[in-house]
Formats: sequence, structure tokens, C-alpha cells
Amino acid sequence: MTTLATLLEAGDAGSNAVVIPGGPTLTYAALSDEVGRVAEELTACGLIPGRPVSIVLTNSLEFITVFLAVARAGGTAAPLNSAYTEDEFKFFMEDADSQFAIIAPDSDAARDAAESLEIPIFTADTTEAGETRIFFGATRLEDRETAKLPAPDDVGLFLHTSGTTSRPKGVPLTHRNLLTSIKNIEKTYQLTPEDIAMIVMPLFHVHGLIGAALSTLSSGGSIVVPDRFSASTFWPIQKTTGATWYSAVPTIHQILLLRADDDGAPDESFRFIRSCSSALAPSVFEQLEKRFGAPVLEAYGMTEAAHQMSSSPLPPGDRRPGTVGMATGVDIAIMDEQGNLLAPGERGEVVINGENVTHGYANNPDANAEAFAHGWFHTGDQGILSDDGYLTLTGRLKELINRAGEKISPLEVDAVLIKHPAVSEAVCFAVPDEKYGEVVHAAVVLASETSAEEIQAFCREQLAGFKVPERIFIAEELPRTATGKIQRRHVAAAFKD
Repeated sequence: MTTLATLLEAGDAGSNAVVIPGGPTLTYAALSDEVGRVAEELTACGLIPGRPVSIVLTNSLEFITVFLAVARAGGTAAPLNSAYTEDEFKFFMEDADSQFAIIAPDSDAARDAAESLEIPIFTADTTEAGETRIFFGATRLEDRETAKLPAPDDVGLFLHTSGTTSRPKGVPLTHRNLLTSIKNIEKTYQLTPEDIAMIVMPLFHVHGLIGAALSTLSSGGSIVVPDRFSASTFWPIQKTTGATWYSAVPTIHQILLLRADDDGAPDESFRFIRSCSSALAPSVFEQLEKRFGAPVLEAYGMTEAAHQMSSSPLPPGDRRPGTVGMATGVDIAIMDEQGNLLAPGERGEVVINGENVTHGYANNPDANAEAFAHGWFHTGDQGILSDDGYLTLTGRLKELINRAGEKISPLEVDAVLIKHPAVSEAVCFAVPDEKYGEVVHAAVVLASETSAEEIQAFCREQLAGFKVPERIFIAEELPRTATGKIQRRHVAAAFKD
């Protein structure tokens, strides 16, 4: 298996590939037929190999089919969040130089953006029988032409960085990048045809797409694809489908924990639970394992690495709360500002090398010069490697709080805040200060009654005085990205005086 075009060959023809709760189920043979047909229809419509195709579809059977069909036809899939505004769609479509936009019939903002850019628009839906239909205007595509299969070094996926600390950058990922990452994930979690993954993360992002969906299909397993994450239906779907694992951001894990008893969650559930995309507090790690009776494996990924770089190992391997495990088929090192690799135990920037890593941002030579300096890809994360290779992340370099020269890791403060029994979510951030340069503030969401003063007192018991948030905002919710990440710069803007 060297490209996404052959991904489905891993599954037994009669085994389930995709299960849509309340909708159709497709075997590997049926899904492969659908992907091949749609690829040939798009080819007949003039799809140009190597050029991006914007895909604006929610988690659905048509997303899976269209994504794999674009890849099979040699195009570059460029999935986008269906919740974007028209201006956001215009930026991402134009930046990717999209040749087509394949959207849901009700995606008005995407339609308006594509029309303004004069990009041809196709709509996609799926019948009750699981047949994906593509329309150009009111006309369904029917003509077919043999698709040109991609090569391993062709670009198969075009995504943008989340823009946590800067303007989003275009990230082209080759089929070789993608298959390397997919196989690393498959090996890390020992995925087999017996595994059934519940997809709760959006498929327009590497976490849901590569971290769960494609890695499971690569193993010959099945994916269960609800249209969105719903805590109230999560456990019934898990029970009905026999799902063996799921991967999510800490926010989703916390929601499931808060509702576990009310929702009748089982005491023993999955073969394993995976957490990725932002830091999982050690206290939440322990609660997850205790309540759901499954090992929790924290992973570390990023778009530029086609997702996964490290992970905690399965039992009987050592799971260490507060770390993101060990490298998974990727070289990981710690580097100082001068480009020197540091010894175990020393703090510096996390840098990586591997066939999963992008060859460079699109049309951005300055960003590439910075990202690939000294022969390694620079993640922008600060961390420490232990003697035996476990990686502890201590924060984004651009998010470290500098209080009078003291560098404070936001993740350390977050972890203490979330340990307070009344706090369900927490994030700290830097605020400019005339005396100290920057000081620590925080915003929290409460699970039970307490006060900002009580939380500060709790923090003083576990943190040096200069790390304790000088002000704590109590909020009903925290600002998030579409994938559930909490961006500190957005939180800081939302809670500034």
C-alpha cells in the first residue's frame, strides 16, 4: 500500500468498512465500488491530477466516498470546516487554488465563496442505500472516464495549520507522508480487522481523518461515523456497534466524564481510549481510566507531520500521565535556539524528522526557512525527553508566559487549575503588565460552586507564587476552534479588561 488509492485493499470484501448510525452500512467491496465510480465521474468532468479539490461536507458517508474518490483520481483533497464563513471559505479556497468545490446542498456560505472565485461547484449526497451522488447544478454526473492513479510522491491532502499563533499556512501532504503516518498509527495501537473505531472528531482535520478513520480502514477494521459528536448518543452507539476505541480532544473526554453516570456509561468499555490535539491533565487521565475501565493513551500530533508523532504505548507498556509517550516511527529530539541537540532532561524546542513530515508550506519560503532550520522540522513546542524516550510537552514557545524573566509553562498552571474539584475546564494566558512585563490570568468553567479566591488559594498550595494566576475569570464556556482546541490568544482576547 503506497497511496490512498489502494487504502481499501486492506479490508476483506465482505467486511463492514463504514457504519452510519441510523443510516447505511457499506462493506469494503461496496465502498471500493463507490469510490471507483465517483473517481471516474470526477475525471470525466475534468478533474486535473495534482490540483486541490475543496470538500465541504460534514462527517458522513459522502465525505468518506468523495475524499477517497478525489485521491483515487489523482486530485488533492482539501477538506474544509462546513461552519466557516464566506470570507473564510474564500481565503482557504483561494490559498489552495482549488479547481472544484464539492459541497453539501445546504452549504450556502461555501457556495457563495466558490461562485465569487469562479470555482465550479458540485453538490454531493447519499441515498438510503449508501450510493453517493454528485450533481453539477441539477444534473447528476453519469459520464465516466478512467482515473489516473496517484504516485506516492504526489500531494494527496492539502490542509491549513490551525493558526494558533499566526495566520494559517497551507500544508501539502504527499501520499507517502500520509501512508507513513497511517501505518505508524496502525502499528502503535495494534489495529486489526477486529477493531471498530467510533469517529467523534471532524474529518476535515488530521485527528479524525488520519488519527482514527484512515488508520482503521488501513487495518481492515470498521469505522462508525455519526454526523457529529453527541454525548447523549455516544454510549448507545458504542453498545450497538461494539466500537473498540475512539480518539478525541480532552474537551470531549471531560464531557463524557461529567455525564457518565447520568448516561449509564459502562464501567468497562473500549480496548483503549486515545487523547490528542491538546494537553490531557493527569487528573482527567486518571478519572478516564478509572470510570471507563480502559487504558488511556495520550498522543502528540500536528498537521505538518500528517498527524501522529508520539504516543503512550498499549499495556503492558508504561503509560505516564503528563507525557505524550514515545516516538512512533518518527525521530524526535530537543534543540536549543542555536540548533544544538540537547541531552535527556534538558528543556528546548521539540524537533522531528520522518517520512510523515511535509516537504514544506505552500508558497511560504520564509516560514519554510524557519521551520526546517538546522536540518530538522521545528514544531514550535517546548518539551523535555526522558532518558528512556518519553516526551513531556511544556507549552508552545510563543505561548510561554514571561513574568519578569521567569518563563512559566501554561500547561503546568492549567494542570493545577483542573485538579481543583470544582473546576471542569481551565486555561491560563499571559496579560501585559507594566511592572513584570507579563502576568498570569486564567479562565475556568465550574462543575460546582466555588470562588476565584478559593481557586487561587488551591493553586498556591501547588505552585510557586509567581505562577499563581493573579486574576481568575469564571465563565460558562471557553472559546474553541472547530476541533475543540482552546486557543490561548482567543481566550486572552475574550477575557481582557
